[in-house]
Amino acid sequence: METTKDYLPNTNIYLKQRKDMFRMNTDTALLGQFMKVKPNESVLDIGTNNGALLLYASQYTKGKLIGVELQKEAIMLAEENLKDNHIVNYELICSDIVNVEIDAVDVIVCNPPYFQVHQNRQLNENEFKRIARHECYLKLSDLCACASRLLKEKGRFYLVHRADRIVDLCVELRKQDLEIKTLQMICDEQNENAHGILIEAVKQAKAHCIVKKEMTVKRL
Repeated sequence: METTKDYLPNTNIYLKQRKDMFRMNTDTALLGQFMKVKPNESVLDIGTNNGALLLYASQYTKGKLIGVELQKEAIMLAEENLKDNHIVNYELICSDIVNVEIDAVDVIVCNPPYFQVHQNRQLNENEFKRIARHECYLKLSDLCACASRLLKEKGRFYLVHRADRIVDLCVELRKQDLEIKTLQMICDEQNENAHGILIEAVKQAKAHCIVKKEMTVKRL
């Protein structure tokens, strides 16, 4: 299968990617740089795909790195990328996140599927990309419930999503006792309105949110 080798933006880390699968994009890179991980904290990446976010996390911590991914081919690629970058403190689990039972972690990060599944919406024919982009197997409500279940008290959940789903995000996160503490809108040079949003939510935290100045980016 045809692959490319690409740098993670703003790092010296190489990432092998398959051309037929979901590839690192601007949102992945922004989330990798937005999340805050302290030394020795454990990190869970939900929907790890090729391991890009685990590689970002490996810069900050020597704690355990856990990747959960539904697709076996993606798990194999993530393992190759972690080994190529001499990462040893990891565990990769091929499973639906709702079935995963692990010790609670300090940090969860996720670049989830953005699009709700409707009968009148045309889904991507490529199964790899359909799973990554559409809520076929991971609804936002289930993602938030799993994040809350697998986080330690005061643990942090970092995710990137579409700005037009901000109300859904606020409702589902608070329903699961995850309080948004930091929020930043993402714009690009060609659109008047924000298209993306970065969120830090903390489990069992008091209500208080810092809204950062919006970020204008060029798309990868």
